Amino acid sequence: MQFFSTRGESPAVSAAEAISRGLAPDGGLYVPETFPLWQMDWQETACLSYGELAEKIFALYLSDYTAEEIKDIVTNAYGDNFSSAEIAPLVGLSDEQYLLELWHGPTAAFKDMALQALPHLMQKAVAKTNHGEEVIILTATSGDTGKAALEGFKNVDGIKIIVFYPQTGVSEVQKLQMLTTEGNNTYVVGVDGNFDHCQKGVKEIFSDGVMNDALKNANKKFSSANSINWGRLMPQIVYYFWSYGRLVKQGAIKAGEPMGVVVPTGNFGNILAAYYGMRMGLPVGKFVCASNENKVLTDVINTGTYDKRREFYKTTSPSMDILVSSNFERFLFEMCGRDAGKIKAWFGQLATDGVFTVDDATKANWQQILVGGYATQDEINQVIADTWKAEHYVLDPHTAVGVKVCQDYQKTAGDKMPMVIASTASPFKFAEVVYSAICGEEADSIACLGKLSAVTGWEIPVGLRGLTEKPVRHNTNIDNTQMTETVKNIVL
Repeated sequence: MQFFSTRGESPAVSAAEAISRGLAPDGGLYVPETFPLWQMDWQETACLSYGELAEKIFALYLSDYTAEEIKDIVTNAYGDNFSSAEIAPLVGLSDEQYLLELWHGPTAAFKDMALQALPHLMQKAVAKTNHGEEVIILTATSGDTGKAALEGFKNVDGIKIIVFYPQTGVSEVQKLQMLTTEGNNTYVVGVDGNFDHCQKGVKEIFSDGVMNDALKNANKKFSSANSINWGRLMPQIVYYFWSYGRLVKQGAIKAGEPMGVVVPTGNFGNILAAYYGMRMGLPVGKFVCASNENKVLTDVINTGTYDKRREFYKTTSPSMDILVSSNFERFLFEMCGRDAGKIKAWFGQLATDGVFTVDDATKANWQQILVGGYATQDEINQVIADTWKAEHYVLDPHTAVGVKVCQDYQKTAGDKMPMVIASTASPFKFAEVVYSAICGEEADSIACLGKLSAVTGWEIPVGLRGLTEKPVRHNTNIDNTQMTETVKNIVL
């Protein structure tokens, strides 16, 4: 299996090379040359454990990894580090809505589903493609990727990881999780700006010729733990196959019948993984892209115009507070017939003008399978309160966005298809928001962990306990123009 750049100006590479590099040299994102078809029948698929399913899907894309290497990666990624033996339980809210709980990993967010595997994928990729080079992982985070990446890569030999986060754009719990991270190879940097500033800065560093030459001379190279890296995206495909198998096993759906997928997303990677699953043969009848008030994705889905020239809102679902969605490029690449020239032109316009409009044929392609919607802050709070009252189920603000947009879609379309909603974070990561929505009163964010547990009877995830008792190990804060200089000071 070879991987190509969406910009069309970099040579094809192996899976190991794509994973070790992260971003293609031409600034594009690596995509597989083809989507391998899933050959196992759905009844048989439904009987696989999560690890067995992951091994089979990984093997379809990692042709330069041995079966033993893949088994080792999966065994280390999905085991006792998850609080649920199922890894990702599927919980029914109704006959037509199911929550795929993706937050039972060590950092209580869906990013663990991929970032517990990526360090093992990366180590083996480096061994296959490098010549003793040290790998520098550069990562921008809107809250959850940072801690999940730090946790996955801490103390991994031959790798340093630098995480940039918006100083005032993450929850207090998310910030404390990152700032208290141990590891002799971890660096956490607060940026005066929003996530888009962090993401833009990381991409500029990746494409900085002078910086890359200096790294090469020092026998170092950059890579990424963001979902621009194929090694982040591939593991996410697994849990959509898993959720379909759970529906079949639970009798909620007959083998071969379609399900819907609803994903609250800002960077588009999580929903893109579901689309890739469909390309492999997964029966998905509709994709629903759910946004908060930073609804750039809703607007482009409905109009065909991507316009980042808009007000940026800080919301209580900060992992979705994004105006430039990196993985939408991969989706567009498929929707326009893999025309790299169009991709380069559109994203060139986005960089220079802040806006681009796709052709009618491309828009028509995605509107056959994809719809977009968004939820306001008041709607998010109401859904959290209503769901607790009706079902005694506790939603985090991101998952609440997914539930609200799902409800809107089902009401408007009259669609009775079972919908799997990606539940992307534990409610305890946003305890003050959830507690306020359920109880109607405000409280300190850290104190709310215990209060929310007392009110709901839900246990605080292990990774979130005792955060205030851990020493702060990272206290670097910079202006968003200082990212390149900061990286130089750390790695050179």
